Amino acid sequence: MKRKMRVAILTGGGDCPGLNAVIRAATKKIINDQGAEVIGFKDGYEGLINNRYRRLNYKDVSGILTLGGTILGTSNIANPYRYATKVGKRLEFRDVSKKALRNIKRLKVDCLICIGGDGTLHIASKLYRDAVPVVGVPKTIDNDIRGTDTTFGFDTAVYIATEGIDRIHTTAQSHHRIMIVEVMGRTAGWIALYSGLAGGGDIILIPEIPYDIEKVARVVKGRNKKGKKFSIIVIAEGAREKGRDVVVKRIIKESTIQARLGGVGFALEERLEEITGLATRTVVMGHLLRGGTPTPFDRILATQLGTKAAEFFEQKKFGCMVGIRGGKFVPVPLREVAKGPRVIPLNHTLIKAGRSINTCFGD
Repeated sequence: MKRKMRVAILTGGGDCPGLNAVIRAATKKIINDQGAEVIGFKDGYEGLINNRYRRLNYKDVSGILTLGGTILGTSNIANPYRYATKVGKRLEFRDVSKKALRNIKRLKVDCLICIGGDGTLHIASKLYRDAVPVVGVPKTIDNDIRGTDTTFGFDTAVYIATEGIDRIHTTAQSHHRIMIVEVMGRTAGWIALYSGLAGGGDIILIPEIPYDIEKVARVVKGRNKKGKKFSIIVIAEGAREKGRDVVVKRIIKESTIQARLGGVGFALEERLEEITGLATRTVVMGHLLRGGTPTPFDRILATQLGTKAAEFFEQKKFGCMVGIRGGKFVPVPLREVAKGPRVIPLNHTLIKAGRSINTCFGD
């Protein structure tokens, strides 16, 4: 009797609107087209390492299209190649990849679909190197995965950030203040760029362009002299002042990326008040950008990516991520994805458009 094929799915890294839509689409297509069994590892690579999983059937994935987060749970710490373990009071990092590989072999997994950002997919590329049949799906609100033009979750994050900026406008006008809106974006400023332009930000500060604090202050004071008694500044958490380091909120030793950013808005607030003498306030959007129901665009994109991942399994296109290039879904080698994040090119059309309407980028 022929063995029933089995596909495993995991969601790694930060949560993101649209994850459940991918799980739903991939599971349904795999069951429909292949008659295969689908399981989901719990809490990302943590579940793979410790063999914690659940079976996924039609009933499990019905009604989850609009849900934010992930029904499988996630972890942005667990890494089978660098797993944090406490030995007494000391923290040690161990390679437990052989344990993860044994779990995959024992479960007779014919394909592992890894849904995540550059960190998750970097680990996926190592698993593929170690003979695991892997398919990657790009997920991040930051839109910074190499090899794809866009990622699901980004549209939702931009929508939420833009709505926040819109609301900030009224209080900025009422109180004649400089209002700083800090959004996520560690190494790439896609959210800040898109939401800043959509929300009419006067100044947009992104990691790709270190800002000159004196230039920012001049723009604000210049607006004030012209009778524009308020200014809106949109800043990515990874933006930094020229000659200074990024602002780190805390260090998490057990994480692959130990430095957690946050607070750059407050640092900028203090500097601007000191230079300009104008009242300045900061709002941090933070995890609000990652929560809640996905936009229709992200639901559709996630559904397409989930079905394409299932197709890659059927076609045995392993070691690849489902990328989007020029409006088409294409296989992108995971080794290319693992090279690092996709940042905004300085000649990007939106930066040019912003400059043409006098948006300041701090340079």
